[in-house]
Amino acid sequence: MITVHHLETSRSQRVLWLLEELGIDYKIKVYARDPKTKLAPAALKKVHPLGKSPVITDGDETIAESGAILEYLAERYGSRVSGDLAQLQPTVGTPAHRQVRFWMHYAEGSLMNWLVMKLVFKTIPTQPMPFLVRPIARALCGTVQAKLIDPNLATALAYIEDHLSRNAWFAGEHISLADFQMSFAVEAALSRAAKGADFPHLAAYQARMVARPAYQRGVAKGGPVVMG
Repeated sequence: MITVHHLETSRSQRVLWLLEELGIDYKIKVYARDPKTKLAPAALKKVHPLGKSPVITDGDETIAESGAILEYLAERYGSRVSGDLAQLQPTVGTPAHRQVRFWMHYAEGSLMNWLVMKLVFKTIPTQPMPFLVRPIARALCGTVQAKLIDPNLATALAYIEDHLSRNAWFAGEHISLADFQMSFAVEAALSRAAKGADFPHLAAYQARMVARPAYQRGVAKGGPVVMG
């Protein structure tokens, strides 16, 4: 049986959602973040040397990295799906397949970098530090956000909003692996960097996503998706 080593409020939620959509029996082992550092616990290094989540074990296989896990699950278990999941992995060479490949890479290769930086630079001024240093940290973090992070996020969100104005899902009219990979970034963007009223198509996409019973089951088992 598959075991998901699931870190709370993490990308691991993508894996739970896909497993629920596929209807695969699995076990979940939840790991709490360090209450001070918010980092993953050392116990995860016993599962995989990188000590990160998500990680799954499936028999003798141990697979890390959410994108690699999603592809593994689709390749090994995707033949059982039908209906609106029939295009989970579009035919190679089709426009939908190229879209899946783009969004699978874009989610972590570009978008999440800016969203993580946004969280870090919002959090730094709230950390314990000498009183006289705090205004300096606040000003520096504000400048980095205004000059570097926010403009790049604005470009990314405008691009996504335009794409979703013409597509129900990231690869077109059918849900695919691209949606599972992008799901965490969508939640993080609307939590940290975007107001739904300013990005109505992105907000509508999120609503379609979270309305899926499998998504709701994954959240019920794994807990909240993002820290904020």
